[in-house]
Parts: sequence; C-alpha cells; structure tokens
Amino acid sequence: MKLNNWTIGLAASAAVLAGAVWYSANSGKADVEQPLPHQPPPPTAIDTSSTTAPDTATSTTSTATKADVPLPDPSLRRVVAVDEESLYTASLPVSKKIEDSGGKKVLAMLSPEEATVKLRANEESYNVGRDSGVWRYDVVQVPSNNPIEDDHSEKIIEVPSAVAPPEEGKNTSDWMFWGVFDGHSGWTTSAKLRQVLIGFVARELNETYKAAKSPELPTAEAIDAAIKRGFVRLDHEIVHAGVDKVFSNPSKLMAAETLAPALSGSCALLAFYESRSKLLRVACTGDSRAVLGRRQPNGLWIATALSADQTGSTPSEVERMRAEHPGEPYVIRNGRVLGGLEPTRAFGDAFYKWSFDVQLRIKNSFFGRTPSPLLKTPPYVTAEPVVTTTMIEPERGDFVVMATDGLWEMLTNEEVVGLVGRWLDEQGLNPTEGSRPSSRPGSKSGGWLGGLIGGRQQQVLPVEKGATGAGNGATGKDDEGNKTPIRVLQWGVTAADEDRFVFEDKNAATHLVRNALGGKDRDMLCALLTLVNPYSRRYRDDLTVEVIFFGPSKEKSGTITVNEDATAPRAAEIVEEVRAKL
Repeated sequence: MKLNNWTIGLAASAAVLAGAVWYSANSGKADVEQPLPHQPPPPTAIDTSSTTAPDTATSTTSTATKADVPLPDPSLRRVVAVDEESLYTASLPVSKKIEDSGGKKVLAMLSPEEATVKLRANEESYNVGRDSGVWRYDVVQVPSNNPIEDDHSEKIIEVPSAVAPPEEGKNTSDWMFWGVFDGHSGWTTSAKLRQVLIGFVARELNETYKAAKSPELPTAEAIDAAIKRGFVRLDHEIVHAGVDKVFSNPSKLMAAETLAPALSGSCALLAFYESRSKLLRVACTGDSRAVLGRRQPNGLWIATALSADQTGSTPSEVERMRAEHPGEPYVIRNGRVLGGLEPTRAFGDAFYKWSFDVQLRIKNSFFGRTPSPLLKTPPYVTAEPVVTTTMIEPERGDFVVMATDGLWEMLTNEEVVGLVGRWLDEQGLNPTEGSRPSSRPGSKSGGWLGGLIGGRQQQVLPVEKGATGAGNGATGKDDEGNKTPIRVLQWGVTAADEDRFVFEDKNAATHLVRNALGGKDRDMLCALLTLVNPYSRRYRDDLTVEVIFFGPSKEKSGTITVNEDATAPRAAEIVEEVRAKL
C-alpha cells in the first residue's frame, strides 16, 4: 500500500501520528495511478498548524508472525481519514476527540477483531450429503453500497427418471445451480434474479429434456439454448412486459414498483451441474467470473477461467457490438456502451434497450431521464449469456470459485485458486475424501510453506504460474484474469506472497475476501472495512463469492446441512430447505 504521513490540526501543541498510510481513490481502469517509490518515513512529531500531507511514502506490509506482533499502545487509537482523492490511516492519542479535519472525513478504525466480525457477518457454508459429486459450498457477501447491490442464489433440484436418466444405482439425478448477481444502479434487478432466474432456466431445461424423451438426452446445443432462453425470457419480462402493464394502468406508484428492476441492472453468473454426466455449464452475462481449480499430480493447482468478462474493453465484445450497430462510432465509447455502461451484457438497464419513443413516453408520463442523443438502434445491451461446458473430475477434488467483479479487481485467477488450494491443506481437508485430514505435502501434517521438495523451498501458493487447464469448455489462456488487478495498482501493493496472504478463516469464501482486502496487512484490511458508503465505493466494490467443492460427500445423508463452523449465526437461523422437485 502506498503510504504518506497525514498531518492533522489539533488543539494540543503536538500529537503522535504513527504508521500513517495513504493511497489514491483514482480507480478508473483507463487511468491508474502508479505506486510511489519507497521512501523512509518522516519523524513522528508533526506540525499541528498544517493540514496538508507531506509527499512521503513507506511500506506497512509486515512480515511479523502473530508471536512477533507488538501489543498495541493503549494511549493511541487508530483512525481512518478520507477525502475526495485519498485515504489515510494514522494513530491519535485516545484523549483527542475524533472529528473531521482539513476537508477529511475522520472515522475510528475497526480493530482486527471488529474487522473479522464484519467479514464473517454474512458467511454461509453448506455440507451436501447427496453423494452426487458435490460435498460442500461456501458463500460470503461483504457490502460496499448500502444496501448491497449484489445478490446470490443456490438450488438443488432432484430430477425424476421420467425427465432425465438417473445416476447409476439411483432412481433420480440432481441438477445443481449456483448464481451470483452483480447489481448496478440499485439492488432491484439482482434481487429479481435471486428470486426467479434459476426457476426460469430450470423450466426451459425441463422442457428440453422432456422433449428428448428419456433415456435419450438432448444435444449439448439444445441444453445451451435452453439456458439462454431462460435468461432472455426473464429479461424480456423485466424490461418490456412491465412497460405494457404500466401504460394500461397508469400510476406513478405502480410504475415505480413495476419498472424498478428494469431501471437498475445486473450482471449474472449461473453454474449448472448435472450429477449424472458430471458436466458443469457456466452461463455468463456481464463481468462476474468463474474459475476452476484442478490439482495436478505434482500437487500444484491449475487455474482455468470458465467465463470471459464482457465489457466495453473486451475486444470480442467490441467487435460484436460494432457489427450489430454499423455506422455508430460511439456504440463503444471510452470502454463503455454509448459512453455510459461498462458491461455489454446485463439484465435490466432498460435505457440501453427501450426505444427512443418508449423512453420519452415513460419520462413524460411517470419519471425517467432524457434518452441519450447517441441512442439510434436499441437494444445495445443483451442478457443472452455465453455458455461454456466443462467436465468436472470430482475424484481429483476440483473446485470452482464464482465471484462478482469486486473480487477480481483485487486478486488474479491464479492467486484465487492458489489461496483456496492452500486453504484446503491448512484446514486439513482432502477434497476427494470429504473432510478427512490430508496427507499430501501441504497439509497441516506436511506444511506447504515450510517443507522442501527436491531440496528447494515450496512456494506459498500451490498453483502453476502461467498455466491454464485445457478441459472442455475452458476459455483458453486467460491473460486478462492474470494481469495485475486494478485495485492492486490503485493501492500500490508490492508485497511478496509470503508477506501478503493469511489463512485464518474456516469459510473458504471469507478467506478469499480477507486476502483480497489486505490479508496480512491488517491496517489495510481494517481501513477498507471501516469505510462506509459512499466513501467505501472509491476503494472497494460489493463482494459476493461462492466456492463449490466437488468430490464424494462426507456424510451420505441425502440432504443439505448447515456447516455451522463456517456460517454466521444469523445466517444459520434463516436457512431454508434447498432441495425441490420439478
């Protein structure tokens, strides 16, 4: 993290400002501020008559273990200050009142313990006892917006043999769904997707499988088409069906309620796993991302992207958009649709889908904004997903990480897979044997970090660098997913892996978010979690992460149970049955 001393005007003649930290809020993808060079810190005594920050920098990344961490000074308290461009952390005497200073909003910083409580407040973990190739999945959400604009949904559907051939030795098979939804301009669209998207897709799949007349199976193309129909039909209901409804019964209140999911927007990432075939289909609309982790015989994991980001900066999407709207040079402007929306595929976002006349009519009758002068041939944005198919190998302990773009702004695909791979070993979990202790090098018994292989030190994250899996449905080498993430550039993070990552959470999704927000750098973690909306949005997005673990079930109960060790108490109280029959 880039550092700078922060000077505050106080009534007292002097104050001690320890470990002051600074980094810029400029997070635009096209204009990223580069890290400042390392410089020694200035003296701790400060000039209280000044409210400007000297241009000095140093590093707070600590290599100390827990045993080496000094006890906090009880005479000081940590604070966070934020202005329009920068974020600072510092220590102030406890006797001094915390108040805004020099145009900066000043907040008492969360302690590491308080930060952990906030990280884990919405974590959920489920043990899957269906013995159908999935043994566990973990979920967490950490808001930046208020309310959070992300959402998620999971469902396991028990499918009778009349619809699809059963698994060997069973009378049924399972269709398993996991979805993460990254909302923007509000929460209503992502909430709608949580409520009904899986149902829309499942109905299309049901009709497609029935038409094939079991035991025959639909073609791969027919299954992909069914998933796409589910997405597109739901978006049509959101964007267009509501318009007819409000014009037939004009009321501003009704229009506000009916059109809310159309006026906001959401990306969608949906995974569909068929237990009989072991095929995982990932449908992506927008810039959320799914990545597969697969362990190799040498003990290292390979990261494979199962989706490709769809934005105005993605060459294939730019080419598609220009082909669909010839003669419109501003269809993609500054990496955004018509210069405004970053994802090129999304649910809702009706201002990029309604005609000029419909937008004017809604504005004149109810509310809204003046249509863009660049609007010529809508729709410009589609909800139709790109679908990939991958053969899962549960016997190898495959896992998949699905997350909104807030995570991928902070960690690369390889880092995410390496962090989960190392987490499995640290937790003593053998993914091919449920929750039995692992005897592989890298488990607690062997110690991934501390051991030697062939006389050389093992790497911190057990992941192949620069390698990409080549299974069915892989999107090929994902250079974009392994570039230095935008937030790492913004924050100026330069620490090596051993000085950056920690392994202290029982929920794999929470573990990823902790390391995305700072890991070992507790000042960075606590500062970022202290910030509240709207200040937090300059430095971090809403975060929704799911980690799905494939392999034989630990307990063959036939049900889904809450893993209370990795679930927040509040979440455990509202758990509902997740199985349903078609």
